[in-house]
Amino acid sequence: MISIVDYGVGNIQAFLNIFNRLGIKAQRAPNIKLLREASHLILPGVGHFDQAMKKLNNSGLRDCLENLVINSNIPLLGICVGMQVLANKSEEGVLPGLGWISGNVRAFSNNPTWSQLPLPHMGWNKLNINQSALISSENNDKLSEYYFLHSYYFDAKDKSTVNATSEYRFKFDAVVNHENIYGVQFHPEKSHECGEKILKNFSTI
Repeated sequence: MISIVDYGVGNIQAFLNIFNRLGIKAQRAPNIKLLREASHLILPGVGHFDQAMKKLNNSGLRDCLENLVINSNIPLLGICVGMQVLANKSEEGVLPGLGWISGNVRAFSNNPTWSQLPLPHMGWNKLNINQSALISSENNDKLSEYYFLHSYYFDAKDKSTVNATSEYRFKFDAVVNHENIYGVQFHPEKSHECGEKILKNFSTI
């Protein structure tokens, strides 16, 4: 059972619709009981880093989530801001992140090569894949594109945790992975067939 962490952030119904279409069991998890039923966990996220962390911290779910991911090794996929909160901290706020994948979240506007690019970075981009259990070579060809919407990007401390990068004037980390913890900066639930393949691949990890 895939449990989608319902802490008040992200379009959970979009994920449920996709998993239903794929014939994969999934549920909204607004409480500890449903979290504990998970074979896999999805941490969605949109908006502001600090807002997401406040909601997660105040949800009553964080301790259980951490126990499942860190101690029980349940696979977790963080999406967009749900990926960013896996980091240690963000230039977008002051609250500490989860720190499950070492790194910091940077602002595009603070990068010297940014040069007045429109923000947020919004639209369809390709991935440059190093290696990834989420995206096989069969699932990512020259036509594969993924939907991004963000003004901040994950900067992993250990680049061996980076499975794929994308580009917006400069390369940035787009898919990260450490042990059973995964994160993607784009929105698979908005990336049509390419995104569906990623969610299906995650369900088999």
